[in-house]
Amino acid sequence: MTSLTHEAFGRVGIWSSALHGSRTDDAGRKAIAEAVAELEELGYGALWIGGSPSPDDAAAVVAATRTVTVATGILNIWSHPAEEVAARIAAVEEAARGRFILGLGVSHGPMVPQYAKPYSAMVAYLDALDAATPSVEPGERVLAALGPKMLKLAADRSLGAHPYLVTTEHTAEAREALGPDALLAPELTVVLDTDPDRARTTARNMLEMYLQLPNYTANLLRLGFAGSDFEGGGSVRLLDALFALGDAEHVKSRTREYLDAGADHVALQVLTAEEGGAGLPRAQWRELAEAFGDEL
Repeated sequence: MTSLTHEAFGRVGIWSSALHGSRTDDAGRKAIAEAVAELEELGYGALWIGGSPSPDDAAAVVAATRTVTVATGILNIWSHPAEEVAARIAAVEEAARGRFILGLGVSHGPMVPQYAKPYSAMVAYLDALDAATPSVEPGERVLAALGPKMLKLAADRSLGAHPYLVTTEHTAEAREALGPDALLAPELTVVLDTDPDRARTTARNMLEMYLQLPNYTANLLRLGFAGSDFEGGGSVRLLDALFALGDAEHVKSRTREYLDAGADHVALQVLTAEEGGAGLPRAQWRELAEAFGDEL
C-alpha cells in the first residue's frame, strides 16, 4: 500500500452507512455503484463507508470509482482478524492504486460481546497489522479516536484520526492532541431542512441510539455537556453543537467551523426524514456539491 497525503482527501467528503454492497442484493449493489460514481464526478474528496464495513464493501466502492479516495469509516476490529484484513486489503489497494485508507475502530461495549480493554485491543491489532505479510503500515490507516489516549495512538501509529459525532470544540482539542502533522477528518451529520423543529426531529431519531453508547456520552461529558442534554434524544444545545441543521449554505458555514478548528477534512453524513436517516440521498449530495462548488 501507499501512504496517502492529506491532500488526497480534499476538504470535504461524504460519509454513508448505505455503501455496503455485502448487505444488499444485485439491485442494491448496482445502486451503490452508480451513487459512488456520481459522488466522484461531483468532486467530493473522499468517500467514507460508514457503519462497520467489511473489506469486501471497500473493494466494491473502489471498483466503482476511478480517482476518489475511499476509506472505511470504520472497520470494527472485533469482527475482522488483523491478518485476514491485511491480506484482503492488499487486494483492495492493488485495485485502488494509492487511493484507499483503512479506518479502524473499537466499536462499543453494548454492541460487541467480547469488548474489553479497547485501547489495549487496538494496540494489539496495530501490532498484528505491522507484523502481517503484507503489512498495513501506519501511513495506510486511520483510527476512530475520541479520547486523549486513542488520539495519541492515532498520531503515533497511523495517518491520523477520524472522530465521529463530535463538536468543533472536540476538533480543536483533537488537533492539539494529534499535533500539526496528523490527519484530522471528523464526521459531521447534516439535515438539509429549513424547518428547525422538523430538522431536530430527524436528528434526534438518529442521535437517540448513539446516546445509549458510553464512548460517545463520556466524550460529550468531557466537552461540558450534562446528562440532561442526553434526554429526549438530545437537547437543542447538543443538537446544534453536533449537527448542521438547515440549508446548504448553513452546512458550508458549519463545515468551515470544523476546518477552522483544525480539521483537514470533514466527512458529511446526510440524514433524510423520508429514508429514516439512511439510504442514498443523491439529491441532497448534489445540492451540497453545488453549494460548495470549487471548495470541494
